[in-house]
Amino acid sequence: MNDRSSPTALIAGTGRRNEAAILNAALTAFGDKGFNGASMRDVARGAGTSLSNLYNYFPSKSGLLAEVLRHANDELYARVRRAVAEAGDAAGPRLRDAVRAYVGFVVDHQVAAVVAISEVRYLTGADRERLVAARDSTEAVFAEIVAQGAASGEFRTPYPADAARSIVSLCSSVSTWYRPGGRLSRGQLAEQHARYALALVEAPLAGTA
Repeated sequence: MNDRSSPTALIAGTGRRNEAAILNAALTAFGDKGFNGASMRDVARGAGTSLSNLYNYFPSKSGLLAEVLRHANDELYARVRRAVAEAGDAAGPRLRDAVRAYVGFVVDHQVAAVVAISEVRYLTGADRERLVAARDSTEAVFAEIVAQGAASGEFRTPYPADAARSIVSLCSSVSTWYRPGGRLSRGQLAEQHARYALALVEAPLAGTA
């Protein structure tokens, strides 16, 4: 499914080493073969455990996918919220740092970001509802910042809600084309997309360097 480099482990193993190994193996399997192509046996093999032990932790493949994507969104949301909290009160710096944090997450966990885009369609019912709610929470951070800037006059866009959605889509799409070792460093890529975001909301670019 992809030719990207191995991802940084998304799920830490502190205290729950077996479960973390399974989830990271599932992420790799879904990234390599897609949800339909990956089997529970592939996950067990990648985690270095037996198939029966895997089922003790996760009775279904869809449950595995839901848990992997929950961890991914939790990490993304935490990074974005932390960046925004440290950026001060003005909308411009808050948006800039939120975008930098999002792009940094995508670079650090590219496979997770791709799986979140391409495989979410296989989730149904409560699992899907929980993931959509979590995604909405992340998008709401951007929506709040853009609304703030539009209300204060710092951002001149007449379409703040649409601009916020476009910024989130812009950041997430990096996962589909980014390649390690490309012409832009991690920081340069994040800064470039921060400038794109500020252009979308029609904000001055001063202070983005």
